[in-house]
This record gives sequence, C-alpha cells and structure tokens, in this order.
Amino acid sequence: MLDQSCPPAELPAGRRHDAASLTGTPNSLGEIHRTVRIPAGASWLRRLLAFVGPGYMVAVGYMDPGNWATSIAGGSAFGYTLLSVALLSSLMAMLLQAICARIGIASGRDLAQLCRERFPRWMSFPLWLLAEAAICATDLAEVIGTAIALQLLFGLPLLEGVLLTVLDTLLILWLQHKGVRWLESFVIGLIALIAFCFIAQLAMADPVWGDVLRGYLPSASIVTNSSQLYLALGILGATVMPHNLYLHTAIVQSRDTGRDESGKREAIRFASIDSTVALVIALLINSAILILAAAAFHTRGHTEVAEIGDAHTLLAPLLGTAAPFLFAIALLACGLNSTVTATIAGQVVMEGFLRIRLRPALRRLVTRIIAIVPAVVVTWIYGESGTAQLLVLSQVVLSLQLPFAVIPLMLFAGDRRRLGTLVTPMWQMALGWGSAALIVVLNVVLLKNAFF
Repeated sequence: MLDQSCPPAELPAGRRHDAASLTGTPNSLGEIHRTVRIPAGASWLRRLLAFVGPGYMVAVGYMDPGNWATSIAGGSAFGYTLLSVALLSSLMAMLLQAICARIGIASGRDLAQLCRERFPRWMSFPLWLLAEAAICATDLAEVIGTAIALQLLFGLPLLEGVLLTVLDTLLILWLQHKGVRWLESFVIGLIALIAFCFIAQLAMADPVWGDVLRGYLPSASIVTNSSQLYLALGILGATVMPHNLYLHTAIVQSRDTGRDESGKREAIRFASIDSTVALVIALLINSAILILAAAAFHTRGHTEVAEIGDAHTLLAPLLGTAAPFLFAIALLACGLNSTVTATIAGQVVMEGFLRIRLRPALRRLVTRIIAIVPAVVVTWIYGESGTAQLLVLSQVVLSLQLPFAVIPLMLFAGDRRRLGTLVTPMWQMALGWGSAALIVVLNVVLLKNAFF
C-alpha cells in the first residue's frame, strides 16, 4: 500500500542521476518528472508549445464550481460592478503562479518539499494539515458542483449524484496511466468546451458591452457597500487556490529542460507565458459567468439569484431552452476538470511533506470519501439549500488556508541560496508580498464579518 520512496524518472539517455536523486530527495511527481521532451534546436514556437499544459492544469482551479457560486451571486445582485474584483484576483493569480513556476524550475523542488526542508517539523506538519484541508475543501466543491450538474442534465437526485462522483476515480486513473500530456490534453479540451458554452450563452444574453467594459474599472461602492464588499471577498477567496501553488511548482518539472542557467531561464520564461495565457482564459470564463448573471438576471430584476440550480431554472424562460443545457454542460466540465488537478495536488502535498506515496487509486478514494461524507450528510438533512451553503463554506475554508501557502511561497521566492541567480526579481517580490498582505487583510475582514 505504501511506498516510502519515489524513484526518479528515466532520463533520455536511460540514466537516473539528477540533483534530486543525488541528494536523496525524491523527485516531485516522480512518474512524470522530466518525461516531456523539449525539442533541441527547434524554433521558438515549437519549444514554447512543448511547455504548454501545466498552466492550464493550474487554471482549472480558477473556474471551479466555487467560483460559479460567487460570480452568479455577484452578477445578479450588482450587475457588472464586481468585474473589477475578478480582474484584480486574476492579476494576483498570474503573478503568484509565475513565481511558482520559477521556484519549481530553479530549485528542482516543489513547495511542499521546500517546506519540509526549510521549516522545523513543528511548523511543517501543521502546514501539511492545512494543505490537506484545502484540498478536501476543493474536492468538496467539486463533489457538489458535479452532483448539481448531473441533476440538471439527467434529473438525478442530488444525493445519488454526490455518490456517483466516486466513479471519476476511474477516469483519473486511466488518464494518469496514459501520461501527463494526456492529462493536459483532457483538461485543455474541457476548458475549450466550457469557453464555447459561455460564448454561446453570452450571445443569447446580449449584454451591453459598454457597461461590461466599465465594470472592469474599480468602483468606490465595492468598499462602501457592505454587501458588495462581502461578495468581493468571496470572489477573491474563490479565485486564488492554495493547492494550485503546490501543484504548479511540481508539474512544471515534467518538462525535460536544460540543467544549466540558460536552459532554466528559458524554461521559466516559457512556463510563465503558459500560465499567464491560461489564466487570461480563466479570467474570461469567470467574467463570462458574472456577465451572464448580470445580463440575464440583474437587468431583468432578478437580483437575488445565489444558487446554481436557481440560475439554471431561470435561464430557460429568459434566454431559451438551449441556455440551461449549455450551462449544465459547462458546470459538469468544470467539476471533472477540477477533479484532475485536486488529485495531483494531493499527491504533491503528501509526497512532499511526508515522503509517503499512496497508490493513486487509494489517494483518490481517500480524498473523495472525505469530501463526500459532509456532502451526503448535508444533502440528506437539508436538501439543495444546504449544499449551496456548504459550497460557500468550502470557499471560506480555502480563503482561510491561502496565507499558509502564499507566505512560504514568497519566503522561498527570495531565497538566493536555493535559487541562486534565478532568484525572483525585486518587482515581483514587492507585488507578491503586497498580494500576501492583501490576502491576510481580507481574511481578517472575512473572519470579522463571520463572527460579528
């Protein structure tokens, strides 16, 4: 059941002797470590395309069912006003994920491994527990989102849909067996499907694009209006995911990059482009959810649509019968996509902090069962309204866990001893620490609102 070591991946020449194996530290995600070849002597575009993939695996976390709940509530209640918050959140995410790619490539370690190496056990063990809690909260949102999508598409009772989400384990295991490029292709394909669904729905909703563009400009009402501020905090908390920081530092190491400084610099540049472009697409999809809610609900007087099921029900009379079908298809694709990345992030966290590797099937079943238990209990007792509240609660948990991933990330980002000449530039350090401070302040506000 347990394998205490993770053997390094086969190198092109068939030799196993990278920095990780020499120091006795297992490679991050050893089964895919350096398995994607970068074509030597190829054009700039071909080398860039070889790096495309990890950024999209990360971008999935920025459009999961938890984001849907906050975007639908914000769009229906306040129109396009909160688009500026979605933009700010995405810019923050682009910066943090670029720093993750730099750390993973420059150090040859993922964030969990660095935490284990640098921090004493009394500090690293709680960080591991918090990271696991964040992954379980993420998986909880995926369970609920996927179950709602199955209910909307096939009329399955919500409780049965929750139980059926166990079957996605088979899909993940099959994709992992095929290789990392299959996983990445699956994720990119579902993102394309989600984008198509929302483009079609926006065409039906026909928003006023001038108002949409003005929504990206910050409004003072976001701070002065307590209801807007609360939803803004929800959007920020649901956007930057703690598990994505661990995931990205690991999955960028799947590329067989040059081991010298120039090779690593090129890898950092390409990985940053990959993640930034992917997160721009995620921003557009998140914006589309909020714009759809604003155009379909807010402008028609439906200002209290807060649940995904309610939004689906209202779309048919407002936009036609095709709209709710596209809405449910996109939700199902989001749930499946998020499942892939949460599973791999869980593997990174457990192996990095504890150096214990569970078999993929067992790891997936454990995290999914942990997520299913509260979903089943709440669905059984409270029905659909309870699952909606549980979805929001999962995002609150993620928001509270975020500082415990961002602050260690920024500590390693400026560690010249580990990164050498590839240390994070000062301007990124300044913006990164500013983002960390903003996240902490927002969490303090969130806790204040929750208790008082």
